[in-house]
Amino acid sequence: MTLSICETCGTQYADAPAAPMHCPVCEDDRQYVGPKGQTWTTHDALKSGYTLRLEDDAGLLGIGLAPDFAINQRALYLPTDAGNILWECLSLVTDDAVGVLKARGGVDLIAISHPHFYSSMVEWSEALGNVPILLHEADKEWVRRPSPNIRFWSGDTHRLSDGVTLIRSGGHFPGSTVLHWKDGPRAGGALFSGDAPQVVSDRRHVSFMHSYPNYMPMKSGAVRGMQARLEGYAFEDVFGYTWGRNIIGKARAAVDESFERYLSAMAG
Repeated sequence: MTLSICETCGTQYADAPAAPMHCPVCEDDRQYVGPKGQTWTTHDALKSGYTLRLEDDAGLLGIGLAPDFAINQRALYLPTDAGNILWECLSLVTDDAVGVLKARGGVDLIAISHPHFYSSMVEWSEALGNVPILLHEADKEWVRRPSPNIRFWSGDTHRLSDGVTLIRSGGHFPGSTVLHWKDGPRAGGALFSGDAPQVVSDRRHVSFMHSYPNYMPMKSGAVRGMQARLEGYAFEDVFGYTWGRNIIGKARAAVDESFERYLSAMAG
């Protein structure tokens, strides 16, 4: 039996006698099948060619694969009043990384922004002591490896504590999620955004796409819905999906400006 991992999106699939013929995550119009066609690897094979990079990213512990693999997101370790949260997930788990996290107090839950970053979430949960994985129920169909550790939440907000709230931003996927940390990691708080919205290369704006690799913009109505759901949340910083893709300082104003800029451009 094999837990196959798609080499293009990094998603781990359920145990099966052979690799699947197709990856629905990549065949969806938000992703793509690589130029060599559908290819697969396994967790053990990843261990032989990759390691995990654990480094500071704007004051937080970041974790990512080295060299780059698949979409190349990095996870972040958030020590909050809701517990120690692993925000986003990766295709590879290592004993060294788990040891570092346990030395910092362990992980109480995993929260993930959208299906492109589900990766080896069950592998991580089990390695960390079967901690719960929080996903929005609107994206339930994209789970490729079911587990009793997965907990689905519903609605537009899921409050984890006085200081931490999961917000359904929507747009990119129906259940796309951001995490708002009111009190950290710096004064003024932070938004952790994944792909909806996504911090762009200039690190002064965010943008809104149905598909980033296929350059398909998000519909204006979905962007307005996201704007409304984020209204009223203060934050000084935005942490994006990968290393250094952060807006540090005056991020609330940057996001507000980005909403108006995008909607104006879409209006023509």
